[in-house]
Amino acid sequence: MTFSRRSFLASTLGAASLAMTGRAVNFAQEQTIAGFDETDTNANKEAVWQPKSDRKIRMGIVGYGVCRFGTAFDLQNHPNVDVVAVSDLFPDRCSELAKQCHCDKTYPSLEEMVKDDSIEAIFVATDAAHHGQHCIEVMRHGKHVATAVPAVLGNLEEADQLYQTVKETGLTYMMFETTAYRDSVYASRELYKRGLFGKILYSEGEYFHYASTPIDSYKGWRIGLPPQWYPTHSNGFYTCVTGGSFTEVTCYGTPSLLDPFKPENNAYGNKFGTEIALFKTSEGGTARMGVAWDCPGYHAEAGRNHGQFGTFFDSFQSELSDIAEKAAAIDLRKPPLPPGVEAGGHGGSHGYLGNEFVESILEQRKPLVDIACALNTTVSGVVAHQSAMRDGEHLTIPQYVYPFEK
Repeated sequence: MTFSRRSFLASTLGAASLAMTGRAVNFAQEQTIAGFDETDTNANKEAVWQPKSDRKIRMGIVGYGVCRFGTAFDLQNHPNVDVVAVSDLFPDRCSELAKQCHCDKTYPSLEEMVKDDSIEAIFVATDAAHHGQHCIEVMRHGKHVATAVPAVLGNLEEADQLYQTVKETGLTYMMFETTAYRDSVYASRELYKRGLFGKILYSEGEYFHYASTPIDSYKGWRIGLPPQWYPTHSNGFYTCVTGGSFTEVTCYGTPSLLDPFKPENNAYGNKFGTEIALFKTSEGGTARMGVAWDCPGYHAEAGRNHGQFGTFFDSFQSELSDIAEKAAAIDLRKPPLPPGVEAGGHGGSHGYLGNEFVESILEQRKPLVDIACALNTTVSGVVAHQSAMRDGEHLTIPQYVYPFEK
């Protein structure tokens, strides 16, 4: 399913009745977005950040919608970044983004911004329906790119095109998946790299975000959104720990009582407000990953991993004394951030994601959530929704690798 840049939802009669005009909201209207207020984090406050370079990356930022993601990752405050241009389709948002980034140059669209040869990298914080298309456009113009989640929205063909573009251009691509730098995932990843989990036998992830009325979005792309099309905040509790993937899936959906999930009221023909997927992992283990928009009383971006040698819930636990002793000796605090860069929301992940993108460019290395991790985290949900629409049919999931196979 694909959408043109300007015509998204234009032919959807039901969505119009849910009050989405071309302009999502009055920009002055503030909304409370779950996750942005989660700023506590376990960082090493005694350590001092060491710069990798004194070079400043000339960066552009596009997108300053309801979530204000354009500035959420403190790229504008990073000592190795000079934000030289910003863009948003709506002039007032573009003006405010420029103000927040202390930037004088603005463009009316990403399509115009990418023509600026002085820009080295762009952060894409546009509507989810265009993340894949916009990242491809950025790289085709010779620039590194980072994107908000998901990598693509329900489009397997676009996922392959995005993968091929990264392969052909050799440019840095990173998806800003917030689970990657939640304390529990950071700690689990450090333990996993040292072999203290062994293989992950069973993993769980939950992204439960109740909204009786959808969060406003560009041309209403959130209205009736299939839950597993936005799976990264659950799937990341496995993929961002192990670097692995999901290979097979059976998924069931539950029809929702909420009006946006009546198929005639959304652009997707979707009736499910909750979708629970059972995956087989690339390690041969299993994972249960759930996404729900219609379960009142419970909000969570949470997960846990059970390995051969130990388990991580709120902390690492093992009944194997040698494993427990080794784990206790590891400093699982996150490293310091650059001066002026805050850890931010979603469990103190925002600043770390922005810093990881910057340092991956400076060091000419792959970023944490590279193209393979981004697509393995996203596409598995797309196929899961296919399974749910087919009453739990068992399906095989495409696989992506990086470095690329020759």
